[in-house]
Amino acid sequence: MNIIIAGDGEVGFYLARSLTALDFNITVVDPHSALLKKLESNADLLTIAGDSTSPEVLKEANVGDCDLFLAVLHDESINLISCMVAKKLKARRTVARVVNAEFLNEKNKEMFKQLGVDEMVCPERIAAKEITNLLNNNVATEFFDFSGGLLTMYLVRLEPESLVVGKSMRELARSYSNFHVRIVSVLRHSQTFIPHSDFVFEPGDFCYIISKSHQQDAIAKMVGKTDVTVRSVAIVGGGRVGRSAAKELGSHMDITLVESDMDRCRDLTSLLDKRTTIINGDATDIDLMTEERIWENDAFVAVTNSTETNVLSCLHARRQGVKRTIALVENTGFINISQDIGIDTIINKKLITASYIARFIVKGDAVSSKWLSGTNAELIEFVVKPHSTATRKPIGELALASDATIGGVIRGIETILPTRETQLQAEDRVVVFALPHVMNKVSKLFN
Repeated sequence: MNIIIAGDGEVGFYLARSLTALDFNITVVDPHSALLKKLESNADLLTIAGDSTSPEVLKEANVGDCDLFLAVLHDESINLISCMVAKKLKARRTVARVVNAEFLNEKNKEMFKQLGVDEMVCPERIAAKEITNLLNNNVATEFFDFSGGLLTMYLVRLEPESLVVGKSMRELARSYSNFHVRIVSVLRHSQTFIPHSDFVFEPGDFCYIISKSHQQDAIAKMVGKTDVTVRSVAIVGGGRVGRSAAKELGSHMDITLVESDMDRCRDLTSLLDKRTTIINGDATDIDLMTEERIWENDAFVAVTNSTETNVLSCLHARRQGVKRTIALVENTGFINISQDIGIDTIINKKLITASYIARFIVKGDAVSSKWLSGTNAELIEFVVKPHSTATRKPIGELALASDATIGGVIRGIETILPTRETQLQAEDRVVVFALPHVMNKVSKLFN
């Protein structure tokens, strides 16, 4: 698959490095030659210094042979124009990063599609939606549905009192066979493990769990989580992410929004529900936050433009007894550190944007894909082709790489958490966890 990425910052470069690891042919068009040299030294790809709205630059990048054109610069106008030019030059599919959520209503999406922009991605809106989903689900720090929710992936942190801690995968299978879940991967001190029979779980492990629907109570019991019903939320930061999250949550939760800019507070007053309390103040002013009884909320969400403010304010909220904390962290290097020091959930716009874009990039008969925070691994949903290798032997006898595992199977409306004896059938949907270097080998099993 030939992919061109037009970018001028971390989102484009993160996508480029991630997709190169998956063996795609990547060309990066960027106006900054110095940044491109840095990228070339860390990834096997082609770079072109130039303006992505220029037909000549795009022709140099062989846009006519491009399967997917991604425009993820900071300027949405340039992204939209770049996609229009690329489409005119025969790029098969185009995706533009935008900031203005108004562009995403159905009428405008159709208009832009006619102009050559097939898809639009708004990181701020995706982040707000992620926050809403996480606060409506009190077990996981991250989750993702496959096949309309027939199977769900949860990322959970093991508490010291977890039933799982100190036990091996073999013991779990024997003792908790009534729990309809499967642990497919563990993130421990920034290292990714695929747990096999002798793997022993430790407190603080982040576990990726595949489960059938409506298993939140069983997962909470396994990992040692207490049931938290979120009825009130404090949101720090009234930018696009905070504003969108307040709109989404305001219909069924009490919202207190803290914003340091007075003019923005005035704008928010007219934009948000009257039940939302807006406070003009600084999240680092502990006396103000205490006086406004911020710590009495069930959840605390920090989404300012400062990663440091978000992390520190969440840590203080946690210390003050707030049950659920979510921080927006821009630097991907801070993600594991932030989770290790006690913040429940980290939101990173680069990662969630890349994960969203991944749905346009999946290989072969893959129908959906999820890139996982803190690891370069993927969860991919494949459709099993008739007469493929996967249909000839039980799962335990397939030549599945050690850095891959099958987490779940969807057969019609039936969900299966597979064992070594499970026999796959044509048209099964199979959810696979795999590291990049084995993805091609895994894909061939189902084709």
